[in-house]
Amino acid sequence: MDRRRSLRPPRPNAVQDADATCTFRRDEQDASAADHLKRASPKASDALPLPLYLTNTIFFTLFFSVAYYLLHRWRDKIRNSTPLHVVTLSEIAAIVSLMASFIYLLGFFGIDFVQSFIARSSPDAWDLEDEIDRTLLIDNNRYAAPRSASAVALPSKVVDAEALNTIPLPEEDEEVVKMVVDGSVPSYSLESKLGDPKRAASIRREALQRTTGRSIHGLPFEGFDYESILGQCCEMPVGYVQIPVGIAGPLLLDGFEYTVPMATTEGCLVASTNRGCKAIYASGGATSMLLKDGMTRAPVVRFGSAKRASELKFFLEDPSNFDTLAVVFNRSSRFARLQSIRCSIAGKNLYVRFCCSTGDAMGMNMVSKGVQNVLEFLQHDFSDMEVIGISGNFCADKKPAAVNWIEGRGKSVVCEAVIKDEVVRKVLKTSVASLVELNMLKNLTGSAMAGALGGFNAHSSNIVSAIFLATGQDPAQNVESSHCITMMEPVNNGRDLHISVTMPSIEVTNTSYLSVVFSFIYTLYLKLYPFYFLAYFLQVGTVGGGTQLASQSACLNLLGVKGASKESPGANSRLLATIVAGSVLAGELSLMSAIAAGQLVRSHMKYNRSSRDVSKLES
Repeated sequence: MDRRRSLRPPRPNAVQDADATCTFRRDEQDASAADHLKRASPKASDALPLPLYLTNTIFFTLFFSVAYYLLHRWRDKIRNSTPLHVVTLSEIAAIVSLMASFIYLLGFFGIDFVQSFIARSSPDAWDLEDEIDRTLLIDNNRYAAPRSASAVALPSKVVDAEALNTIPLPEEDEEVVKMVVDGSVPSYSLESKLGDPKRAASIRREALQRTTGRSIHGLPFEGFDYESILGQCCEMPVGYVQIPVGIAGPLLLDGFEYTVPMATTEGCLVASTNRGCKAIYASGGATSMLLKDGMTRAPVVRFGSAKRASELKFFLEDPSNFDTLAVVFNRSSRFARLQSIRCSIAGKNLYVRFCCSTGDAMGMNMVSKGVQNVLEFLQHDFSDMEVIGISGNFCADKKPAAVNWIEGRGKSVVCEAVIKDEVVRKVLKTSVASLVELNMLKNLTGSAMAGALGGFNAHSSNIVSAIFLATGQDPAQNVESSHCITMMEPVNNGRDLHISVTMPSIEVTNTSYLSVVFSFIYTLYLKLYPFYFLAYFLQVGTVGGGTQLASQSACLNLLGVKGASKESPGANSRLLATIVAGSVLAGELSLMSAIAAGQLVRSHMKYNRSSRDVSKLES
């Protein structure tokens, strides 16, 4: 009997009676498949080189013995007036052993204790092995008593695998798909339950098609490293989206040549930026200057009165208190360094905007931890302060805001070039006077008429988004990173063109070499279950972002900014920001020239429209 048919609703009584003789055989097959899945599911003890009882004995003994040793050593130091922070090699080894044994014991005994509470309070957190037994018990009457309202409507949406023309799965995977479809196993827990991210994605993909009744055949699945995104990039994956990557350049910037990768589906964008790079190269290159480098976070706190909120504002903005607050803030990271604090009041609510340097990281986690340290410090003197939120939108992150346009956020960069008259005429097919006039009426006056906020440019977001996608940046931060004002002026008695772009809030990051190692350690909890807590703490603040993915890492390597700078922390992310600004300069120059020369429509008709007969393509 086809096992996939058990997903369908119960059939009429006549048909059920005809199949009554097959009940025992079906139950026997289900039990054997469940036993096979139980054997395939990883257990905590499977990863241990020794029997479980012996491993526990070793770590218990290690924990108490090193704790006894350290207590005696510290008692002797106190008697001899020896500083406690002066440790010997044996004491260091004892401390490491104490931490390792503590983490093991906490992971081994603490996880089950926490999960017991979760299992009793949440129906979505059932254990996979227990659920297999439960499923076998109710298999003959699966839809007779559904657990939730969503399960009642489930049979009408479930579609057989044959109807979707999907690839048949192994028998043990087929059983897990059924449990995901009927809701007995949460889709989000497949990675931790199965221990194989790719297999989990495959099962989730199949379950999705069956529950929705819609095929996702065109969404690629093979050829992607699903372990690389575990716990840092994307949850519940079912595939990946292909975005073509083109290259523009060489971009001659500050005396160096860069080939710029751009991921986009818009035709003519790469070609236009490439033409701008050619014009800049032929004119001797562009120069850039980093004006500011600081990430912000602004919590909102509330007091009982506006007077008390004002007192905290005066305290925070008093220069004599800054050094103390900086010491507290900088404890969050060896790269975080507090730069400034700015406050704004709305009634009895106070918004505090912290700004700090973050090295090669974009730094949101880093600055948030520093802000948390300061808030805890302030509550000693301002005990009536109520923290409403770690972010009060005065930061402002991923939203157009005047505070970012005026004060900057992330990297503030200005980039300029002088384009020779001959290059303007031969390469850009226009004139200096036409470009200057168009820029004034379009980018400056037209944007002002529209009430633009940071949008005094032709299309800076096009280039920023394309580079962000190619290099693994957060595409949502294109909102403030695309803030740009483009200026064009005639120079050298009107013969040449001076063009500049000023971008006050470019937010970029680079991956650290250590992040790859910590990412690997983080995934070990799938195999080394007792060390889950250790892996979790290692990944906080060090693992995350798309810069670590293979494709995006290759694009960063192409630009020469892959990884954190060993000589000067933060240098690579600052260089990446200037490359973004230089590419925007090229894109602005080319698009404005196309508009001035009347080439915009013609070029887009050539590069941005397909000549293929759509009616002949597969539906």
